[in-house]
Amino acid sequence: MSNFGVRFFSSAQALGKSAWQAFFDAAEDPFTSYEFIDALEQTGCASARTGWQPHHLALYHKQELVGLAIGYIKSHSYGEYVFDWAIAEAYEAHGFNYYPKWLCAAPFTPVTGTRLALSDSVNKTQALATIHTALDKQALQLGWSGWHINFCSRAQAEQLQEQGLARRTTVQFQWHNPGYQDFDEFCRQLKARKRKNIIKERAAVAKAGLRIEVASGDEITSVHIQALSAFYQRTYLKRSGHLGYLNADFFTRLKQSMGEHLVVISAYDGEQMVAASLFLRGQNTLYGRYWGCLEHYDRLHFELCYYQGIEYCINQGLAYFNGGAQGEHKLARGFTPQLTHSCHRFINSPFAAAIDDFIVRETRQHSLYLQQCTGLSPYKVQ
Repeated sequence: MSNFGVRFFSSAQALGKSAWQAFFDAAEDPFTSYEFIDALEQTGCASARTGWQPHHLALYHKQELVGLAIGYIKSHSYGEYVFDWAIAEAYEAHGFNYYPKWLCAAPFTPVTGTRLALSDSVNKTQALATIHTALDKQALQLGWSGWHINFCSRAQAEQLQEQGLARRTTVQFQWHNPGYQDFDEFCRQLKARKRKNIIKERAAVAKAGLRIEVASGDEITSVHIQALSAFYQRTYLKRSGHLGYLNADFFTRLKQSMGEHLVVISAYDGEQMVAASLFLRGQNTLYGRYWGCLEHYDRLHFELCYYQGIEYCINQGLAYFNGGAQGEHKLARGFTPQLTHSCHRFINSPFAAAIDDFIVRETRQHSLYLQQCTGLSPYKVQ
């Protein structure tokens, strides 16, 4: 283990594109790709000003780069989707600092993927132990309350749990494609009531006279990007009172640097674009990310965010459709529940026992919720 060393980098560019791409592949997960992370950093969306100060961890073995973790020093808990507000409030109420903390995650993205990427040549247990020690040391030096790894794989969560981290779970709803030939075949697998509801919702959009268009890659124009940015900001302003985490420059840079991974599905009333959804595409998965509209149209959200995404996956032969965090309403539209995982290390926490008890109870609740949702499957019993 003495041959391992750790360095921290203040940006993806400081580490370098080729080094980054050796560990994170856009085809596997576009949200950990160099292009996505660099776009966030270069446009100021992920910065110290926004509470996402880049602090990426690089692991070396005998001077060779053998591991990489996407990391940020956080001064708040916004944009994480693994909620720790109650813990933060307990710290504050008793005069302790919960922020700053270190977070390993794809910013603003509740998508499971590789978080601590390690070379196949290293002993995983030793590598993780080295990272653990290095992050503990940084926490003490920089005054972090702890460090956290969100939306890692179950296998990595289990490895980190063996290293002494606390493991939390959440429930998401995702759509799986066993090889449907068309949308009608998918609908025929659903219980009659669910099938009729989907047909009714799609009919409402058709009745409104809206035209739906799908654009990907080079078909996406600056008009799409400008509209998406405006829709995104309108949606956040209405829902949260602010313009959202992402700015217009980010969407422009995303189109320039990884346009081949983008899919835009738009709705038009005559010649005017009135709504749009942005998806990112990996090798086997479509990821639904951002949506917005100029005005309300009945059931248009379900059409652009779910049904069009399902159709796209069927037409393109994609195996999975990740619709994002939460959303129990997805269950009735063909999505199925699954657990996601995160791991947490609290340094010298004054609430260690309370946090442990909370996580145990939370895990039981999520396990029960998963069972309940599974029992409400919209699919026919085979």
